[in-house]
Amino acid sequence: PMKLRDSPSACPSLWRCLPCPPAELRLDLVLSSGQSFRWWESSPGAWTGVLGGRVWTLRQDGDGLWYTVYGEEDEHKEEDERDGCPAKAAKLDVAETDRILRDYFQLDVRLSALYRTWAAADPLFRKVATDFPGVRVLRQDPVECLFSFICTSNNHISRITAMIERLCQAFGRRLCCLDSRPFHAFPSVSALTGADAEARLRELGFGYRAKFVSGSARAIAEGFGTEGLCQLRTVPYAEARRVLCALPGVGAKVADCVCLLSLDKAEAVPVDTHVWHIARQRYGVALGGKSLTSRAYQEIGDFFRGLWGPHAGWAQAVLFCADLRK
Repeated sequence: PMKLRDSPSACPSLWRCLPCPPAELRLDLVLSSGQSFRWWESSPGAWTGVLGGRVWTLRQDGDGLWYTVYGEEDEHKEEDERDGCPAKAAKLDVAETDRILRDYFQLDVRLSALYRTWAAADPLFRKVATDFPGVRVLRQDPVECLFSFICTSNNHISRITAMIERLCQAFGRRLCCLDSRPFHAFPSVSALTGADAEARLRELGFGYRAKFVSGSARAIAEGFGTEGLCQLRTVPYAEARRVLCALPGVGAKVADCVCLLSLDKAEAVPVDTHVWHIARQRYGVALGGKSLTSRAYQEIGDFFRGLWGPHAGWAQAVLFCADLRK
């Protein structure tokens, strides 16, 4: 789907196929609905983006999820080896690329069965679901997910996408070039802890979010580390949320997005004012007050967990996607 003029080493391996019907995954809905900001529709029906420090193009055809992975540019091999990760420059084998995609799209979770459960419990879900099949929750890298969602406050998808692109170009490792377009890995925590990081982020148009990004990077580096952030996958939801909310610029909603989209907390329901209005208007959830207090936030999440069950955050993702499209 792309011309590979200026980087012969970025030539793709052959296309591979994972069996996956549209009822289980719709790339066009999932990759454009504000879960991840690193995919772009490079040609009709083909999505190119960065995943696991590599550049991929994905497309769907009938019951197949087709993908190809581009190699890295040679001049970065020495850098990689200096950084102690020669594996980055090595060829990924097919079993490994299949595993990365299955993990990222959480393909072991049977989505169509969940849709049936939610539709049986909730007539409003049932009405929306027929037009929006295959909306599943991504399992992202916790570092990328956290810093991406710190950038989402008072922001919209196209602007967030552009900000994150600038962040990766300024602080991330260059991976390869496709159609004269350079692709960069998401920055490591340590790359964002430099003394000048906040000032550079301000120059990149991050505004007040610059100090949250650099502040959270420093808090993680000096505290539990990247390892500790990833280990939040193994602790209970409430604890993961509490740890995240202690970071600069992370409130309940950003914490819930990170819990849901990278820390395996399928019950996390991110609530913004829009979800709050939906809860009140469409579901008649009687929650007092003129604003979304932390108590109302908790009660709305609990209401949806009661209605939709242990994968409540996934059900909310379907409704969010539907609303975005409409």
